Amino acid sequence: MRRLLELGYGLYALLAILCVALALVLPVLFLPTLSLRRDTGRLAVRLGMALAFIRVRIQGLEHLPAGPCVVVSNHASYLDGPLMTAALPSRFTFMVQHGAARWPIAGWIIQRMGVTFVNRGSARSGAAQTRGLIRRLGEGQSLVVFPEGTFAAPAGLLPFRNGAFLMAAHAGVPVVPGVIRGTRRIFGEGARLLRPGAVDIELFAPLAPAGDHRQAIQQLSDRTRSVVLRHCGEPDRGNPVKARG
Repeated sequence: MRRLLELGYGLYALLAILCVALALVLPVLFLPTLSLRRDTGRLAVRLGMALAFIRVRIQGLEHLPAGPCVVVSNHASYLDGPLMTAALPSRFTFMVQHGAARWPIAGWIIQRMGVTFVNRGSARSGAAQTRGLIRRLGEGQSLVVFPEGTFAAPAGLLPFRNGAFLMAAHAGVPVVPGVIRGTRRIFGEGARLLRPGAVDIELFAPLAPAGDHRQAIQQLSDRTRSVVLRHCGEPDRGNPVKARG
């Protein structure tokens, strides 16, 4: 009976989100300004979660500085990016794996949302993209980064890559640690349909880079991961593992 109820809920949630996508997300392809497209995308995610009866609680927005910053969060589900889009102001942009640009329809939509595609398989391309993002931070834009780079089926916080902290240190902007709780159960690795549940997104006090660049990168990484690990509610899986995301 429980499986039957979960199947029924999952099909309902899928239908509800598809209706929202048709009504609000597809128009993102045609809206004239980036601000309008991002505001519409945020509204679509919030409405989709509400129709799926998924409660999303957001705490700590007061920790976001007025100027540019890098929000760094754990990564546990396919929902994390859309939910962060809905939670944060429209001045934030995301780093997305370059392969996502080829996804049918979804790839076009996220391109129109102004994300930055990164190619982790090419050192030269990656370096150029990193320099570009540092310039954007210097110009006043803000970023969201999932430094684990992926997520795996077993619960746990994976090792952090240094890209987010390198950019923050070189641009001289703070890092805001964040955590997402609940998305792994709702739509984690291997899930075909959404499950009912609740999501908590919480932001913490910003951490400023200090010292020379090398010291600042390591200190930002260590301090941020310590905050995220303490509050994400999952164990430390600090050794690299095969994962997807």
